Amino acid sequence: MKPTLLLLVEDDPLIREVLDTELVEAGFEVVTAHDGERALAELNADSVRFRAVVTDIKVGPGPDGWDVGRHARELVPDMPVVYISGDSGHDWASKGVPESVIIAKPFVPAQLVTAISMLITSADTHRTG
Repeated sequence: MKPTLLLLVEDDPLIREVLDTELVEAGFEVVTAHDGERALAELNADSVRFRAVVTDIKVGPGPDGWDVGRHARELVPDMPVVYISGDSGHDWASKGVPESVIIAKPFVPAQLVTAISMLITSADTHRTG
């Protein structure tokens, strides 16, 4: 069985480290990106290795989290996408990809783990169902 590898996109080093640690402790493997450009490069290198994308919306200059989510879905149409944001949630309906989830900061890591697991299970069900 393939490892459950996630792409985590977060520009704040402290938040990125906390989320990376929590996700690894929850049993996921994580590749991190500190900005949209790096995230797109990771996706372009081998998008199918990722089981889900977790992205902040505002990740510095260049592509934002909305761009990362859309690009992930262009490469893998059923890629689970979880957006995290402190202030951009109001744009989710118009800028987020269908069947994604947005979690408002601050949140507890269990919320993120639950959202990722739910979306991965749903994507797996649709692939096999």
